[in-house]
Amino acid sequence: LLHHGLPLPEYQAFLHDLYHIVWNFCPIMGAAAARCGDEFREVRYALYERIEEEKGHETWVLEDIEAVGGDAARARTTAPSAPVQAMIAFNYHGAERVHPCSVLGMLYMLEVVSSVYGGRVSESIALALGRDVAAGGFKFLTSHATMDVDHMAKLNRLVKKIADPGARAAIVNSTRVNFYQFGRMFSEGGFAAHLMR
Repeated sequence: LLHHGLPLPEYQAFLHDLYHIVWNFCPIMGAAAARCGDEFREVRYALYERIEEEKGHETWVLEDIEAVGGDAARARTTAPSAPVQAMIAFNYHGAERVHPCSVLGMLYMLEVVSSVYGGRVSESIALALGRDVAAGGFKFLTSHATMDVDHMAKLNRLVKKIADPGARAAIVNSTRVNFYQFGRMFSEGGFAAHLMR
């Protein structure tokens, strides 16, 4: 992906899955924030702030889908790939049943991926498609490549303040599972499975 980009149908399929990740991002944070007691008030406030910053970003993904000739209506109404469904379900479960701080593992994974790879991936895909990144179709990836650098710094400061062993264990486990499930998007049964439908 970094070196060769994606063919157009695969990029459209990737954006389809990305839409569902982004659409569920704020509701998962909201579920976690609602379960943060006063001992985790800093986490709760940080999640409220992040929700305010991130709300509506799923529309950016839909704009990108349309800009590259994809079907935004289909993306909204068709389920994502199995790995993405599993990742989303895991994060709701973690927020509601394991520990509300587990959501920080999801945030960490998404911010690492977007801040480290978002810009490079956009350029690689645009090059493979013979498009200019600025011409449209890459708004979500390019914007988060810079936006999430600041988010990473804030998240690192927040996590370092959490001393509770249960919370820390939940964050570590969530980080591992989220990286694993995100990686599964790029293997058999991942976003490319949309091309078979």
